[in-house]
Amino acid sequence: MERIVGGSARLALMNLTDNMHVSGEDLGEIGAQVSNATQAITARAFIGQHQPLPLPFDPAKLRGISEKLIRSHWENNYGGAVKALNAVEQRLGAMLREKDLPPYIYGDVKREELVRSGSVVLHELYFANLGGQPKPGGKVLDLIKQWFGSYAQWEDEFKKTANALSGGSGWVIFANNTHTGEFHNYWAGDHMHNIPTGLPLLVLDMYEHAYHMDYGAAASKYVDAFMQNVNWEEVNRRAEVLSKA
Repeated sequence: MERIVGGSARLALMNLTDNMHVSGEDLGEIGAQVSNATQAITARAFIGQHQPLPLPFDPAKLRGISEKLIRSHWENNYGGAVKALNAVEQRLGAMLREKDLPPYIYGDVKREELVRSGSVVLHELYFANLGGQPKPGGKVLDLIKQWFGSYAQWEDEFKKTANALSGGSGWVIFANNTHTGEFHNYWAGDHMHNIPTGLPLLVLDMYEHAYHMDYGAAASKYVDAFMQNVNWEEVNRRAEVLSKA
């Protein structure tokens, strides 16, 4: 059965039964296993065909964040996460065909699926909320004032949370906790661990690859630069979608 690695079920079945005597019962079992293998290959969950989204802004026009850094970040870190997620999904599909595979081995790859999925999603949200004018307004400003008293107080806490992650890794996510209905700036130490049921409105990447090329260890300067490049129109669009939902 190890020879079943892809192609149509009929072709795999013909290859298996060539030059060998197979009983009707065995033939049925082989056919079932071929069918299962084919399903694992073609199931949408395992096709691994994600494509990176293009940058939604001109990276040469950001203030205080270089085009070189943005392009490197997009290509190597985000692009690398997309490629890794594709490889992981395809590997999971292949592993489903390994009848005696220990669950803990499968679990290791499932963990990688969570890591890569989180990285892809958060990077896409991060790039989408860059490249605008630093002037919040509309629904999102109303929410900020409602939950933080003022924009200044919200910004102070958002930046404090970001600077708490400097020198390490993680994300700051201003999000709606749909379980409680609350809005908070959430600290996330990596791609996997963030608020359950949270819907992000604004995402800040605090991994060193997001700023080291421009600022070295001076992460707080990067945080200040980020705040000068937030696309508040996009953040407000997310808030409006949330309010309608």
